Amino acid sequence: MAESPRERYRRRLEALEQRPLNLDLSRRGEYTREAGWNIDDYEADLPPEPPGEPLPGGSFRAAQEVLREYRFPPPDLITGIFLPERPLEQRVMLLEGRFLGFTFFFGVRVGGVVDELRETRQGLERVWGYDYATLEGHFERGQIEFTVAKRLDSGEVFFRIHAFSRTGTIRNPFYALGFRLFGRRLQRRFAHESMRRVQRLVQEKLATGRAGGEAPPVQPASAQPAAEARMEELAEDRR
Repeated sequence: MAESPRERYRRRLEALEQRPLNLDLSRRGEYTREAGWNIDDYEADLPPEPPGEPLPGGSFRAAQEVLREYRFPPPDLITGIFLPERPLEQRVMLLEGRFLGFTFFFGVRVGGVVDELRETRQGLERVWGYDYATLEGHFERGQIEFTVAKRLDSGEVFFRIHAFSRTGTIRNPFYALGFRLFGRRLQRRFAHESMRRVQRLVQEKLATGRAGGEAPPVQPASAQPAAEARMEELAEDRR
């Protein structure tokens, strides 16, 4: 009996679970600009809330949902495919990237989920988010963290991206040259467009109760049957 498109994607994702990272996170203290690594920090304002802990249905919770479901990356640049029934902290994702007119697939693994109060120079913040790191076969080596933060005294809400990265091993010389020339531009585009999408999706959710826009193929995690059906649709398109 032939394997279904859904089963093929599931098998590919499950295979990623056995793939190691292509960097040693225990040495992250060595991954500095002086050592040749790219260090990136971005921040975007989101609609504020009243002071205090995040409100149900407020800006913070809306952004949390957008991040959890990986809705924010620009879909013409990168799309995340994942098994929606897996907890976020156990998630591996197959990233479908578009670069130089080609489509590439890369693996990443969520390394940790943060949900805590943080003391900062601006005051106490409630912070939620997660990071993922690159698996073997990725064009890059690195880790990126996405968080939403609320300052409890002022009610300000922010979406933040923090990343460290450098080019990995690219055996194809054409791809290697292209990534060396355009890789940083693509990273910056990913960050800036992701920030704009989070702002738009959060505003839409606050206005209508739902976030619009193009969603990743396998999402949302809170609607498993719909996610499974979309996975199959994507697989059919690839045939």
